[in-house]
Amino acid sequence: MKSDLSKLAKKHFPPLLTEIPDPPAQLYVRGKLPSYDLKWLAVVGSRALSSYGKQACEYLIEGLRGYPIVIVSGNCYGADACAHETAMRVSLPTVACPGSGLDWNVLYPRMNVGMARRIIETGGAHISEMDPEEKANNFTFPQRNRIMVGLTHATLVIEAKERSGSLITARLATEYNRELLIVPGSIFSATSKGTHQFLKLGAAAVTEPSDILKALGIEERFNLSDGSVASWERLNLSGDEKRVFEIIASPCSRDELIVSLDRPISETNILLSTMEIKGLIKEELGVIRRA
Repeated sequence: MKSDLSKLAKKHFPPLLTEIPDPPAQLYVRGKLPSYDLKWLAVVGSRALSSYGKQACEYLIEGLRGYPIVIVSGNCYGADACAHETAMRVSLPTVACPGSGLDWNVLYPRMNVGMARRIIETGGAHISEMDPEEKANNFTFPQRNRIMVGLTHATLVIEAKERSGSLITARLATEYNRELLIVPGSIFSATSKGTHQFLKLGAAAVTEPSDILKALGIEERFNLSDGSVASWERLNLSGDEKRVFEIIASPCSRDELIVSLDRPISETNILLSTMEIKGLIKEELGVIRRA
């Protein structure tokens, strides 16, 4: 076996995955799997994602920045690539479940090997039940889909035609008693016909990042004065406030923050005091973090 690949002992399998009716007999991993204490979200959809689908995918995942969420997808084209790329951009851990073994020589699709390498470089992981050198074929993708759903607390479907592999994943989510989340689309679009089938059957519609947080049981951090909720990216923050939020994505001391901002100490202290009054940040035991 290649040195950067490992075979996971059954006692270390992701707990959720062991709960499904047909758990895998073996699991191979490349990279480091995120904590099982986080909320794991599968994101699937069309391989030929429309511009609307891409915008929706980016908007929803960007709105999850800073929350204890892992983005899981299939390393393929379209929705998969958009989900992985956006997760990496906003520093969310991401796990790829390809429809092949994990050996670099067979990893599918070949066009996404570069992205797959970056997933590992940014602290993510690849996971598969297939032998490392097994190539992708028609039956490996439905097998892979059950792994994605089994790993996760909820599945988000962005676009899917009436006869789409993503609908297999959606159906598995209902069979495994996992949350099924659907992004509504145009009633005139063929890429929405499949997803709308599940909306009619009672799946949850997702139009805001807060819908995903609610489904995962995560409390949103900020409340606007009118009573609605929004993630920090959609608050009316100044440029300096946004910079502070980016830095304290990993909580740090006041001195570290002052050095990172590279501003006069007096101005920085005023900025931080104002943000604390607004309820945007808090300082505990000398460490500044998002409120």
